[in-house]
Formats: sequence, structure tokens, C-alpha cells
Amino acid sequence: MKDAVVKRMKDLLYVARAYYPSIAKLPAFDKLSHELKQNIQDFERVLSEATTDKDLPPQIEKKLTKMEAAIARAKSCPVDCNNVDKKLRQLVDLTEDEANFHRKQSAFLYQLAVQTMPKSLHCLSMRLTVEYFRSSLDLEQSLSEKVLNPELHHYVIFSRNLLASSVVINSTVQHTEESGKQVFHVLTDRENYFAMKFWFCINKYREATVQVLNIEDLKLNNHYKLAPLHLSLPEEFRVSFLRVDKLSSYQIKTEYLSIFSHSHYLLPKIFPTLKKVVVLDDDVLAQRDISDLWSLDMGGKVNGAVQFCTVKLGQLKKYLPRNSFSENSCAWMSGVNIIDLTRWREHNLTETFQRLVQEMSTEEGLSETTALSASMLTFRGLVYALDDSWMLSSLGLNYGHNEDALRTAAVLHFNGNMKPWLELGIPKYKSSWRKFLNLQNQFLSDCNVNP
Repeated sequence: MKDAVVKRMKDLLYVARAYYPSIAKLPAFDKLSHELKQNIQDFERVLSEATTDKDLPPQIEKKLTKMEAAIARAKSCPVDCNNVDKKLRQLVDLTEDEANFHRKQSAFLYQLAVQTMPKSLHCLSMRLTVEYFRSSLDLEQSLSEKVLNPELHHYVIFSRNLLASSVVINSTVQHTEESGKQVFHVLTDRENYFAMKFWFCINKYREATVQVLNIEDLKLNNHYKLAPLHLSLPEEFRVSFLRVDKLSSYQIKTEYLSIFSHSHYLLPKIFPTLKKVVVLDDDVLAQRDISDLWSLDMGGKVNGAVQFCTVKLGQLKKYLPRNSFSENSCAWMSGVNIIDLTRWREHNLTETFQRLVQEMSTEEGLSETTALSASMLTFRGLVYALDDSWMLSSLGLNYGHNEDALRTAAVLHFNGNMKPWLELGIPKYKSSWRKFLNLQNQFLSDCNVNP
């Protein structure tokens, strides 16, 4: 058994604590009472400093022998067994309470770590923002000729994470033969705009063009009757459901389903001259050339997406109106999506999405699941299923992907809580992500950015 000595010590400590109050009440056994107390204190001190066998002091066997001898003598004393039993039960209840407290504390700290920007990334963003205003570089150089050209390959990334966006772009560019045809549009918010603007100006990605847009400065309100624009990133929904295997045992399976946010439905107006775009989440990286997406014949469909058949629409029926879908239909995911903007405009999908959101909000109140329901219904019948080899998902959740799947997937998607730029990221997968960072960059070094 792993760390068997530590576990044995804990068991002995429980028994000693259960017997000690009863022994202490017997005047004839003062010496044994003192010995038990001494052994309990010794064990508590050792276990406060050691959690594994390798941390234990060299003389631990002597302490174990002394404790076992003291307990054996205590068991031979004329004590009331009911008192010992009562004390042992109190200790078990107390331990259960402590375990529940630490479990809740651990869950809270885990969520805090997931949702909080690492200090190093905050430092990087602040440093770059300061340098933007100090710099004498021409940071407003005109990109209009390429960013408006519908004949080029346009990629859209919604992100507040400079480092993640950089990895997406770098990995995509490194695997193509024609980087000069690639144009990346990074849509961010006002808080991160200047840092991203400076970063993508001083770092080149072969011949590719990178445009940074502040979504809050876009003048689209008059067209879509929206409140002042703000950036919303792809929504990730944690979906848990029961699975019954052949042996009739139950398992709770959890998946993370990522879909378009409200900001994605502004794409046709943000890019009025473009006919097609590929939308990339900021937690993906490319492992081979994805230019073939542009030559796909989607048969009149609007959204080319990888289907996520682990989750069926029938499992989401509590979020979807009745009779609005086939229960065996697969959900689709964001991550890598080829979007036909011409067809999007023809079907008025932005208006459809907004109407559905308004109707669902009126009936049930606006909730986090409104975007999920509205997105699934908006693209009903308009999703072109990409081959599964295009994207391997759940790298921010699932430890169990095999090496062949990791090696052959065109795109790796780190959906889930354990993103590769966090300390919580799964080590097995982080190396694939890290190799598209230039850790020798002076700004990364100064801020100790080393995911």
C-alpha cells in the first residue's frame, strides 16, 4: 500500500485517542496515561510534518513499537468499552466534518485558480500596455488592403488572453505553406486591446497579417439594437449525466461543451466584405495545415463544426423547447468552425439568434443556458459535420487521451477547466502547447511567464 506507514500511524493515533480519556480517569494507571499522552503528542508532531513515508524520520519504527505496546496495555485495562466506543465515534464524526470542510475548501480554491488570471500574465499585459504608450513605433499602420480582401484566408479569434491568442496564431502559421494568404482578426476588449496591439506589432508570424480589434469600439449598435458592446468569449457548459454500463453500474460522466457566445453573432456585420471565415477558440492549437477547410463543399450549410456525439441533444432537452430537435442528434462544438457568412446573411441567423434569446428570456428569464439553447436552435439543419480527425477535444479535462489520437488530430482543443497556461493544466498535454511560445522573449522573461 502506498505510504503504508503513515496510514498505520494514523490508525494507531485514532485508537490511542479513543482509549486515552478512559485510562486518564483511572488513578492506578497514571504511568500508562502519561505514556499514551506522550505517544499521541509524538505522533501528532510527526504527522504534522510528514504526509508520505519518505518524509518520516529515521527512528519512526521505535515510535511505532512504543505506541503499539502502550495501546496493547490500554486494551487490557478495566475500562468501560462503551466510553471507548463513544470516543471513537466522536473522532470519526470529527474527521468526517474536517474532510467535508477540506473538500469544499479544495473545490473553492480550484475554481478560484481556474478563473483567476495568473500573476505572470497580468504582469505581461500591464508591461505591454505601458510599452504601447511609450513606443515610437507606427502601431496604427494600415492593414486595410488585406483585412478587407475576401480572397484571402481569414481567421477570427475572440480572446482576452494574449498568450493563448499568440499560440493559436503561431501554431496555425507554422503548419501552412502559404502564410501570406492568412489574415488573423483578434477581437478583444478595451482592457487588453493596447497590450495585444503592441505584442502583435513587435512579433511577426511569418508572412501572416494580424489585426487587433477592440470590440467595444465597433459601431454596430444602430444595426442590431444592442446595449453597448462588450466581449463575450465562447461559452463552456459543464454537462454531467448518468451512464449505465453492461454490468448495470452507474457512472456520472462530465463533459465540457463549448459553443458560440453573443459576440459571435456579430461576425457578418464586423466583417461585411468577407464571404467566409474560420473561427478559432483561443484554447486551441493547430498540429497540421488547416487550409483545407477553405476548399470544403458544405452543401449550402452555414457552420462547419465538429460534432460532439458524447452529448446528444436528448441529454440537453431540459434546456431546449419540446419537439424542436431530434433527441439522437449530436451537439456541435466551437473550437474550429468554418463559417459561410454569405449563407449566414441569407438566413438572417443573427436576427434569429437574438429573437430566440429574447423569447426564452421572456418565458424563463435570462440565464447562462439561454445561449446554449438559442445557438443549438439557430443552426438547426445548418451545421456541416466536420470529420472527427479535425479536432481532439477535452484536453482541459480528460487525462486519458492516447498518444495516437494526440499525434494525428489536426487541432487540439483544451476545453475544460485545466487550461495549458494555468498551473492546473494537464502536464501530459502542456508540452504541445508550450513549444509555440518563445520563452526567450524579453517580456515573457521579465514577467516570469513559464506555463
